Amino acid sequence: MFAIISDIHSNLEALTTVLADIENRGIKTIYCLGDIVGYGPNPGECLDLVIDKTQSCVIGNHDYAILYEPTNFNLGAERASFWTRNQLETEKDPTKRHNRWNYLGLQQMRWTLNTELNGTKAILDFVHASPRRPINEYVFPDDVYTTPTKITAMFEKVKHICFIGHTHLPGVFLDDPDFYAPDELENVYPIIAEERAIINVGSVGQPRDKNNKASYAYVDKNNVHFVRLEYDFKTTQKKIYDIEELDNFEADRLSEGR
Repeated sequence: MFAIISDIHSNLEALTTVLADIENRGIKTIYCLGDIVGYGPNPGECLDLVIDKTQSCVIGNHDYAILYEPTNFNLGAERASFWTRNQLETEKDPTKRHNRWNYLGLQQMRWTLNTELNGTKAILDFVHASPRRPINEYVFPDDVYTTPTKITAMFEKVKHICFIGHTHLPGVFLDDPDFYAPDELENVYPIIAEERAIINVGSVGQPRDKNNKASYAYVDKNNVHFVRLEYDFKTTQKKIYDIEELDNFEADRLSEGR
């Protein structure tokens, strides 16, 4: 039994809510699909929790931007990246500063992870964005209709199950190609031996499917469960509004999940 979280985006209120729910379910192992930072007001605190609570983490494009440069980011995302970098660089506690940069910079967050589902021969892959471009390729539900060859090409990289984030839109892609939102599956997807799937677990800290509840998933036996949780987004919003370098839009969107 394990949980998968993704796209926290420095949202401490959402992350602590999700971690509490995971603990209440008795889940001990957590995988993170990256984008711990970016957009939000608490990058250091979110990094500390991910370092402490997760088994492993893959790097997301916003994490990568902190280490190098924000590439193909809009102005708000770019400004947030530079602000986040400054927050990490100017942390007064030397132990925290070292641990955070060590986690990011020494690639303790990898590009990809994989494991085998206990009791089965199912191979599980974990990436931030897509199976063929782990950091920055977007996989949207509409792609199954508008660019089905894109989905088909991705499935060439999938052995069985691949967990992703990046778009902040939870759901299951099949190699038909097809896509099912969690509510169409009654929030449970059974892992079937003969079926390949790309599973987006949604976003902890910045949902974009018009549902403002924090999103994550957990695997119990052979079932993937999608979870949505209410959290104190108004506190997160106020923090963003109070930081001049962060775009107010990143606070506004939290109300509506967009």
